Amino acid sequence: MFPFESIEDFKVELTEEHELFRKAVRQFVEQYIEPRAMEIEKTDRIPDEIFEKAKELGLFGVGIPEEYGGQGGGHVMEAILMEEISRVSPAVGTAIAVRALFTTPILLFGTEEQKKKYVVPVARGEKFAAHANTEPCCGSDVAAIQTRAKKVNDHYVITGRKIFITGADKADYFVVSARTSPPKEGKRWWGITVFIVERDTPGLKVGQRFNVTGLRGERPHEVILDEVKVPAENIVGPVDQGFKVIVTTYDHTRVGIAAQAVGIAQGAFEKAFNYALQRQAFGRPIISFEGIAFKLADMLMMLEAARLLTYWSATLADRGDKRFIIAASLAKAYATEVAEKIANLAIKIHGGVGVDIETGVERYLRDALITTIYEGANDIQRLTIIRQLLKNLFGLSIQMT
Repeated sequence: MFPFESIEDFKVELTEEHELFRKAVRQFVEQYIEPRAMEIEKTDRIPDEIFEKAKELGLFGVGIPEEYGGQGGGHVMEAILMEEISRVSPAVGTAIAVRALFTTPILLFGTEEQKKKYVVPVARGEKFAAHANTEPCCGSDVAAIQTRAKKVNDHYVITGRKIFITGADKADYFVVSARTSPPKEGKRWWGITVFIVERDTPGLKVGQRFNVTGLRGERPHEVILDEVKVPAENIVGPVDQGFKVIVTTYDHTRVGIAAQAVGIAQGAFEKAFNYALQRQAFGRPIISFEGIAFKLADMLMMLEAARLLTYWSATLADRGDKRFIIAASLAKAYATEVAEKIANLAIKIHGGVGVDIETGVERYLRDALITTIYEGANDIQRLTIIRQLLKNLFGLSIQMT
């Protein structure tokens, strides 16, 4: 059981309600997303009708309490949503799920006024939102951010540049991290504060789009802040302690990235399995050859292990078990690497047509790559796993390089 205490710690709690929800999402995906998946790839744009239908179904509010405009549910429900959509279009999954990077810090650390003003319209799908933390200097090293926020009377003036910001082109609201004080000795993380910034605030500009390898239809952008004036009431959590706000947010949202990876792996496996049944070589289906059959068996083993890890971590999070942090890192690192491996094997099973864009197979590999990087690169997840292990067992806090 080490480092856990009982076999009961490994429960995966799923209900009939979860299955009914999964079927509803599957229907939405098959009716509105799947017919347009290749269109999204080619045009690099998600049609507005998909967002409108997602709004109508309340999908933007999954995991958000009903009192703040959401549909309720928890991490398990969010994982189901992310997996089912990403099986067909990881870009659409990202576009819908990114709102959690905005709502989570406010729900966990924000004021009642902030929740009602900003979370409610996002949960209802009336407004889009994004999370602006990554900078040219630093992604995984949150404590190193260089964006500055200077206090002037009853407001702050923010100046800096953020990059790789998902959903920035559509966002009405942003959560933005900025340094308000210099770090304390031995505490590099000290001095960062998190703000809510509205898109139409003078000085805020959404800049260039980054043409990253995958997620066509939902590419990230840069966000430029040039002396952006923000009222003090828009601070999320304690002043100078925003590092905790940011990393706690990622603890919660990385479960969704694991689920996205499971969806990618599922989609790639299904395509490979169906192709192996239909493709003939030397007078018989290629699934009858051990070289293909063994690949498919390996793919299924990895896929189901990743799924169990993901839904286990989501269950721990919904139970309020603090060990969900280590479980979420285990799931995120394993599931995303599995997605990459399965997508690669799917291409090999398809042979030459596997690298043909028109077949829709190679895009799973492109989309899988980014999942190993965002929401904390997988080497950071490995550091988190060991740090949490030592902290939980011995109360140790160590610096690792």
